[in-house]
Formats: sequence, C-alpha cells, structure tokens
Amino acid sequence: MKTLATFFAVAAISTAAHAAEPDWAQVDDALGRAGTVTQDVHRYGFPRSDLNVMLDGVTIKPALALGGWVALKPMGKDAMLMGDLVLTESEVNPVMAKLLAEGLQITALHNHLLRATPATFYMHVGGHGDPVKMAVALREALVLTKMPRVVVAATMTSPNSVSLDTAALDETIGANGKDTGGGVYQFSVPRTDVISDDGMVVPAALGSAHAVNFQSTGEGKAAITGDFVALSGEVVPLTTALRKNDIEVTAIHNHMLKDEPRAFFIHFWANDNAQKLARGVRAALETVKADVKRP
Repeated sequence: MKTLATFFAVAAISTAAHAAEPDWAQVDDALGRAGTVTQDVHRYGFPRSDLNVMLDGVTIKPALALGGWVALKPMGKDAMLMGDLVLTESEVNPVMAKLLAEGLQITALHNHLLRATPATFYMHVGGHGDPVKMAVALREALVLTKMPRVVVAATMTSPNSVSLDTAALDETIGANGKDTGGGVYQFSVPRTDVISDDGMVVPAALGSAHAVNFQSTGEGKAAITGDFVALSGEVVPLTTALRKNDIEVTAIHNHMLKDEPRAFFIHFWANDNAQKLARGVRAALETVKADVKRP
C-alpha cells in the first residue's frame, strides 16, 4: 500500500506541475512569433532587419549584432524573463517608458558597437510574473518602434552561407558553431560554472553564455562581434587577451541587477583574417571559464 500511495502522490504532483505550465501558445501569439525551446527556456528573436547599419565599411547583418531577443524560463505558472532589445536613439525613451509602466524592469542600457551609423542602443529587460502578460507588455512597447512585426526566415543560399572555413573555426575555437542561414556563423559557449540572478540559475539560453559571431567580409576575412561573460577577476585578463590579438574592446558593463557572482559582459569588434580572429577568440576564452575542447 505504501508503494501505491507513493505512486499516486507522485502522479498528483506531476499533474499539478503540468497544469501550472504557462500557455506558450498564448505567449507566441502575443509576441507574434514562435519561440525556440532549449531545455525549458523559450527564446524569441527580434532581429532589426529594417535597419541598414554600417561599421568600418561593413554592412552589419541582423544576426551579427542586430539580433534582439527575449527569453522566458518557467517557474510554475509564472516565468522569469530576460532580454536584449536593439533600438534606435529615438526609440529608447518611448520603449523604456512603456515597459516600466507595464511593470517590467530595465536592467541595462548601453552600446555594443563603436562608430556604427546609425547608432544602435541595447536595452536589457527583465521581469518575473505571468508570461502572457509580460509578452503583451513587450508587444505594446515594440509597437512604438519600427521593428518588423513579422520575422522573415533567413534563406539558406548554400550549405555554408558565410563563405568561411567553418570547420577550421570550430577546431580553433574548440566549440561547434551554427550557420544562421543569414550570412553569420555563431558560437554560443557556455560557462562551466553557475551564475544566478535573484537566486535563480541563469542558463546559457537565458544569457549566460559567451557569444561570438562571424560574418564573412571577403577573401578569408570576417567581421566578429559578440560578448564574453566574465567574473570580476577575469575582466582584465580577458580584455588584455583581446587587445593583444588586435580585437577591439567596445563595451564593458552589466546585464543583470542581482547576479551572483557578479558578471560583466565584454563586447568586442574586429574585421580581419578569420582564422587569426578565431585564434584571438580562443586566447580570450582561455582567460574565463568556458566549455571548450582542450587540445
């Protein structure tokens, strides 16, 4: 009887947990797009394909540095929200005012790039509560921008849309990248430790992974950008490694308010030989905790 009672108790808990799961179809509908699911994190892309941004003669593809996003991690029937919205200067104040009025948090506002025209700003948002209500609040804020309401899937024009030796990049960096199909090859390298925010573990899909993007600029060259996640003792070694490898450090800042341990996000830019830059990225990864393959 004890075993049977235990069975029914577990079944009841499982049923209650399932019933408490957020209605992700309503979240998708509110945001006007389907999310990608990694473990239990639902992530939504908000690329600024409407913008024509130039930096050092390079036309920035949305997936390189204009790919805003929002991710939600369920907590029973509620969810924890984190995100990074790409905005123009004139959009910052209206969007911020609307998000704050709807009860969402603005956890950071800063640049990621230098010398880009037009300038873009990156607004980090956070929240905790009903995921559908938070999604509606985001939608109402984004209506105040010129951000496309519909996401147009990138068309794969070739097996390797970035025209780079991606296998060599994988080997040098020690991780497997992903071809976005939009001319950008992306690496997401998780840290090997745990970062929490307000007592909740922040998984890689929620913004705790090192992000490195490669966009081909011709003749074996690539523009790279992204951000490394560094603890306080890692910031100086990391930035030193980047500069030694001719990679420009463009921003150092925080994305979260109650993170433990404190995490700093180091953004970077370079346009040079792709393999040279991959070696520089690997040198930088050696200064932080990163899940990379060892020689």
